[in-house]
Amino acid sequence: MRKRLALLVAAAMSLVLIAFLVPMAILLRSVTADRAVTTATAKAQSLTSLIATADAQTVQAAVDQLNAMAGYPVTVFLPDSTVVGASSARTPGVQLAELQGSIIVAEAGGREILVAVEGLAQGTAVVRVFVSQAELTRGLGSAWLVLAVLGLVLLALGVVVADRLARSVVRPVHELAAVSHGLASGNLDARARPSGPAEVRAVAAALNHLAARIRELIRQEREAVADISHRLRTPLTVLRLDAESLDDPGAAERITGHAEALEREISAIIQQARDRDSGPGACDAAEVVAERARFWSVLAQDQDRHSTMDIVPGPVPVAVGRTELAACLDALLGNIFAHTPESTSYAIRLSVPAGGGALLVVEDTGPGFTVDAPVSRGTSGAGSTGLGLDIARRTARASGGTFTVAQAHPHGARIVLKLGPPGS
Repeated sequence: MRKRLALLVAAAMSLVLIAFLVPMAILLRSVTADRAVTTATAKAQSLTSLIATADAQTVQAAVDQLNAMAGYPVTVFLPDSTVVGASSARTPGVQLAELQGSIIVAEAGGREILVAVEGLAQGTAVVRVFVSQAELTRGLGSAWLVLAVLGLVLLALGVVVADRLARSVVRPVHELAAVSHGLASGNLDARARPSGPAEVRAVAAALNHLAARIRELIRQEREAVADISHRLRTPLTVLRLDAESLDDPGAAERITGHAEALEREISAIIQQARDRDSGPGACDAAEVVAERARFWSVLAQDQDRHSTMDIVPGPVPVAVGRTELAACLDALLGNIFAHTPESTSYAIRLSVPAGGGALLVVEDTGPGFTVDAPVSRGTSGAGSTGLGLDIARRTARASGGTFTVAQAHPHGARIVLKLGPPGS
């Protein structure tokens, strides 16, 4: 936009300068020629009174002196065919001046200034002054050069002023774009500084209002999530009290432990909802994956599921918080336990790819996916909420990694998460 405004002003000023300077240049050429002709005419007329009263020798001396001083060749054609002064033929212009009076005749090399001296006893004398083309344009080149330099200076000045004006318009627009990108990247404190034209200031004010509204809506959403999670504590407390009243101490202890684990997860969800502005976290993927794998292995034994765990020794730092990574792995393993028959085996593999981060693979030997887009949020081919795979996808993307769903061989589902390293 800045370059376009500068080009537009340069084009407009060029047209204006051409419309102004071309006529000025033509006028200067005309004025220069007229000045030379006027000077030559005055020199010629200065001899008329002398020719009318003096003898030929006096006229000869005056013409010679004038030729030495004037810079123009002066010739006097007397009525008796005598030629005084600079050598010149009796041109048709001279003959015409003898008959019709003083005239100016344009020739290829300049102009003839012919002044007729009438009333002589023997006839009419003619004073001829020849002004060459060089004399007609003397000083014209320097004048045209001054005009050209003046035009270039004005053009450059106009472009500089246009560039400053365009910068005052474009700079606030760039600031608005930077604020917009900041909001898109999660910086909800980014605000635009109202500056520039009134229209740009109005857009900045609207963008600031939108940012404040987005921040308020997100705050309300997080508080709503925290409130919903907190409301789960009451039925959870009732569940724990019922578990403690069971006659079987082993079953009571087991159910109470599960209830306490669920309560810890609810507390983590509340904390996560309120601390989401703190930015992406980091954790040791090997430690978290091993911990959740051990937790689910107990349930796998109850359902006669064979589990394979191939976890690289830690630490394996990734750009995912501990709670988020645990929730991601729980969602993937929970899908296996919920949507595959008992005794279906599964495998968990964690490795470190080139470039850092972690490569997490979860696969099973179940029926696999039955829909074409299993990661569409809210879509499930097994009658569930359809959020499990989307949780895993968003976790991978938030770390700067990738999420891939494929069919395992010979059958089953294969989930591959590439988690980015901290600072990616």
